[in-house]
Amino acid sequence: MKTSLIASAALALLTSAAFAQTPAAAPQTPAQATVQRDVNQQQRIENGLQNGKITTREAGLLERDEAKIDKLQAKDLKDGKLSPAERRQLRAAQNQASRDIKTAETNGVNGNPLSASSQRMQADVQRNVNQEKRIENGLQSGALTKRETGRLEQGQAKVDQAEAHAAADGHVGAAEQRRVQRAENRQSARIHRAKTNAAIAG
Repeated sequence: MKTSLIASAALALLTSAAFAQTPAAAPQTPAQATVQRDVNQQQRIENGLQNGKITTREAGLLERDEAKIDKLQAKDLKDGKLSPAERRQLRAAQNQASRDIKTAETNGVNGNPLSASSQRMQADVQRNVNQEKRIENGLQSGALTKRETGRLEQGQAKVDQAEAHAAADGHVGAAEQRRVQRAENRQSARIHRAKTNAAIAG
């Protein structure tokens, strides 16, 4: 019994020591934070499409907002830096997009998430989520520099614009989705090349 108690106490001490030595997660850089917000906002659009609170047309308008943000990120990160003024401008644009998403979710205009058009838009927006996550992960791991991130956000803006154009009339047809998918495939290839080109983040 005494041996069992001693063993338990020793295990507890070792476990607490291991937890104490676990390094805290590094705080996000401003560039990482702005890309993380892209991921979050795209996910909110996707969730709204899936639960019917956001229509296909509304999603297209929201993707137009996201394209503007991506263009700002591309411009601001072109020199590999993000100044306080640029951060404020980006935050203001993302705050406005957030308000627009909230309005679309709560205005009482509902879509049909089971319609073919909504399903196509859902697939496209889910891919936005995935690609923004890949950019975010590359930035966090050091596989992407800030300049590369800016160039990739320019490519993401083109994808968002294609989605906005396809959904402008409230319907995304099969041919329109194919055009969006081609843009997404090009963007996916750009992300892969940037993450594997051995450029040193800094």
